[in-house]
Amino acid sequence: MSRGAKAVVWVCGCLLVLVTLVPLVIPVRPAPGTLPAAEVAPGGGRFVEVEGISVYLEEAGDGEPALILLHGFGASVFSFREVIEPLTEWARVVAFDRPGFGFTERPRRGGWQGANPYGVEGQAGLTVALMDELGVDRAVLIGHSAGAAVAARVAIVYPERVDALILVAPAILTSGGAPGWVRPLLAIPQIDRLGPLAVRGFVDRLEGILDRSWYDASRLTDGVREGYKAPLRVDGWDRGLWEILRAPSAGDIAGRLSEICVPVLVLSGTADEIVPPSDSLAVAEAVPGARFALIDETGHVPHEERPADFVMLIEEFLKERVFASQARARESKSSEEW
Repeated sequence: MSRGAKAVVWVCGCLLVLVTLVPLVIPVRPAPGTLPAAEVAPGGGRFVEVEGISVYLEEAGDGEPALILLHGFGASVFSFREVIEPLTEWARVVAFDRPGFGFTERPRRGGWQGANPYGVEGQAGLTVALMDELGVDRAVLIGHSAGAAVAARVAIVYPERVDALILVAPAILTSGGAPGWVRPLLAIPQIDRLGPLAVRGFVDRLEGILDRSWYDASRLTDGVREGYKAPLRVDGWDRGLWEILRAPSAGDIAGRLSEICVPVLVLSGTADEIVPPSDSLAVAEAVPGARFALIDETGHVPHEERPADFVMLIEEFLKERVFASQARARESKSSEEW
């Protein structure tokens, strides 16, 4: 081998060593200015341990039915602030932060029981475990965007625990996140180690997604923006978001929608740029007997932009499809006992 060829081999070898080792030794310090979740969480909620994970939730109202609210990507319980109280007029309402978001604990890899809590399968199981912890036998699940995929999986896998589904701008046909072929690359140790650092630079893009989620972004007040940013003060928020990106995909939920056997309402804003109304309609058409409703001049977050219309549509649907059915069941049971 010539001297020049040896030099090239030596340089390539050095570069390979650098690429392999340097990412493993670069210090990855905690995100600055973060605190334990309990120190920054809103005063109106509480923490419940579910499957070894400290889950933040807000609860209001009592009686039956119980409504379980599942927020979308990058959101938290905060996104339901306008509808929780109105919904309590005729239901018990529980909204919780899904792992990876809000003020719920971000467990480190290997620090959880069962399925990966950052993936749809794990979050569906955690939803049912939370219901057990709260003494909720059956519930109406209201899932927004990525939270709708979790709600749909619960209905498919645990149909006996679901009274009805309300899927709001469901991110099911197009789930978002990292493409399937990219996920194995994210597991490479060098990439995985630096992942949280990369996520910290992603925050500005998240705010851009928030702007696109509203039909009229001028209505996004500073208070709303700060409410969305509040979880960025929680220890490990960057690692949690990275784990969401790495987590297993939603699987074949889209291909199993026909298995859903409970009443379903699909809601969409006419101006949704994140999950187009055509996608929401396609989800409704794939579920036997599902209803579809549009809310005019509304983007991806109808529960925030048009809370009164949102609550009205839910109430009408539940009165006709759930409350009436439950009343008939009670009458039938009373007749049999008599």
